[in-house]
Amino acid sequence: MNDYSYDDYKAIVEEHIMDFMPEIDHKSITLYEAMKYSLMAGGKRVRPVLLLAACDFCGGKIEEALPYACAIEYIHTYSLIHDDLPCMDDDELRRGIPTTHKVYGEAMATLAGDGLQSAAFEIMHSDMLYYLDDPDAMKHRICAAYEISKGSGCRGMVSGQVADIEAENQVCSSEMLDYIHLTKTSALIIAAVRAGAQLAGADKDMLKDLTTYAENLGLAFQVRDDILDIIGNEEELGKKTGMDETHGKATFPSVHGLEESKIRLEELTQNALNAISKYYDNAEVFADLANKMAVRGN
Repeated sequence: MNDYSYDDYKAIVEEHIMDFMPEIDHKSITLYEAMKYSLMAGGKRVRPVLLLAACDFCGGKIEEALPYACAIEYIHTYSLIHDDLPCMDDDELRRGIPTTHKVYGEAMATLAGDGLQSAAFEIMHSDMLYYLDDPDAMKHRICAAYEISKGSGCRGMVSGQVADIEAENQVCSSEMLDYIHLTKTSALIIAAVRAGAQLAGADKDMLKDLTTYAENLGLAFQVRDDILDIIGNEEELGKKTGMDETHGKATFPSVHGLEESKIRLEELTQNALNAISKYYDNAEVFADLANKMAVRGN
């Protein structure tokens, strides 16, 4: 395993994020520009970093995980483009710059999201073609692609987005709130660590521990996001605050209150740390991320 920090993994992602962009005919160059604009808008790159770190942690090779790391960031980026559309959250800023539909229009933004989603699967399947004569390596890649597909689709992120929309301006139970955030946010984070672990051929115990870590990290990430929408600084966040209340969103503070949400954030962060504690310094990058996510925006 490499002795890499979060920033080291992130630098690798940033260096290669455009390497896997499919060739697009010049006659459709606006599609390419809109996809690139969205991908290069910055961000924490949490999901691809987690995928690389999990692969590295489990004994795999980072360079072999790169296509899948970039694929999951393509999927995450497509989801943000669609989230920002007027028919969804109707946001004008993302990461401190105009959202894709404000620059390219709603139709082109929708298509850019579609393009990034399909590109992600093209990237993963293209990589698999290199391992047709290596059944074990192929199995690991199929498992990784399956994790990403499941986490991003109708049993993961998309179903969570549906539940999130339908819960607007409704009385939301604690159980439903957990379902929304486990699927809308946690699912793709879980997919990232499981895909990375699968690429490395991780054993069942390690896969289970990383899954528990990711589930709690994903929920903690969303709780912190909900809190920041109330107390965060718009300039630092790069987006408007108070939008959850404006749209009548079901959030941890709206269901449990702000102070209880802060307590829940601490509990989830500790649960994530406990899941990887037996790995000591080998899991330092995961522990550092959990701690940083809990206080981001402060």
